[in-house]
Amino acid sequence: MQAINWASLSDAHREQLLARPAQAQPEVLRQQVADIIAAVQRDGDAAVLNYTRRFDAPELEQLAYPAAEIAAQAAKLDAATQAAIDTAYDTIYAFHQAQQPQPVTVETAPGVVCSQRYHGLSAVGLYIPGGTAVLPSTALMLGIPAQLAGCQRRVLVSPPAADGSLSPALMYVAQKCGITEVYRCGGAQAVAALAYGTESIAPVVKIFGPGNSYVTQAKQWVSQDPQGCAIDMPAGPSELMVIADDTANPDYVAADLLSQAEHGPDSQVILVSPSAQLIAATADALQSQLASLPRAAIAEQALASSALIQVDSLATAVEISQRYAPEHLSIQVDDTETLLPQLTHAGSIFVGHYTPESGGDYATGTNHVLPTYGFARNYSSLGLLDFYRRYTVQEATREGLRGLSSAIIQLAETEGLRAHARAVSIRLDDSQGSAS
Repeated sequence: MQAINWASLSDAHREQLLARPAQAQPEVLRQQVADIIAAVQRDGDAAVLNYTRRFDAPELEQLAYPAAEIAAQAAKLDAATQAAIDTAYDTIYAFHQAQQPQPVTVETAPGVVCSQRYHGLSAVGLYIPGGTAVLPSTALMLGIPAQLAGCQRRVLVSPPAADGSLSPALMYVAQKCGITEVYRCGGAQAVAALAYGTESIAPVVKIFGPGNSYVTQAKQWVSQDPQGCAIDMPAGPSELMVIADDTANPDYVAADLLSQAEHGPDSQVILVSPSAQLIAATADALQSQLASLPRAAIAEQALASSALIQVDSLATAVEISQRYAPEHLSIQVDDTETLLPQLTHAGSIFVGHYTPESGGDYATGTNHVLPTYGFARNYSSLGLLDFYRRYTVQEATREGLRGLSSAIIQLAETEGLRAHARAVSIRLDDSQGSAS
């Protein structure tokens, strides 16, 4: 992991330093995803099964995970893991329940009442990554708000193990969140099945959940297709930026950096600090802690595209963070109250020396599905409102319409839309006769 002085870099080198790990052959990736989506649209279950057998479970016979198997797998979960999931469920539920939207009703003019209302999405697809790590925590982050929003269909998809099973922890979460529709598939093929439907999987209206570059590309593809569906956000490989001063504990900083580096080889972690001493001590701590990690090889690959950046001040650190717009941002400084209001481009912020990023991954209560690749500039962290659609209602009395008629008619005439104007005037023409 390279240690670099920010002041010594040219603008071009600074841009390069903050660049995310590039997707290998992006044009090839896009074509591969396009081919997978086309196959699923054409061949349905057969295509999804074919890809799932190729990448995950060679002998898989059906995509659906029967209710009896869900229950049987959940029953295998040990008591300690059940208790941990129960604790996380409670904190996540409490935080998201507090986000319940409230309808708004306003009399905008005499006799004219407008309201804003909310309704849970009818069918949502919950993508739970598999591969090198099983993530029941992501199922909690998606399943709980879908449950609170009252989404009628909650469809969970996840890559199966080689024997075609899904993990006991994942199935225990599915039961807690009231998810009964579970399918064994992952990757771009699962996204396509959720968006367009197959013989087994009815289409959903919105897909949620993070994934690898194939999943992210597929989600963006279906969201841009009028026949596809909506998505939560572009949520790809994990990333963390830490802003720290000389009050930070280098062991804590190193542990936080490694907690994200171990997610995958395309993850990225960055420390920004005005303290040369902290940077040197963190570099030593990284090597010491890395040696004991089961996923050390993965973390090492991520560290190769990561950096320890020395800056002249915390103000410069803030500028770098705002420019980078990290998925996760940890502030390990003495005066967090001064810094926090300045940091507005981040998916989720972890404040103080005793708030590890992994707390937000599991059990503080906030959602860990967050925008990556700089999308934190214009996308929000996942929340309860993402599982609702918002719509408006308006009602006018005859006198209420009369009060606004001159403004509506004048604006319609200004825009050359005569029928718009007539839709008002015809209602106020006493010769037409109408109910009040």
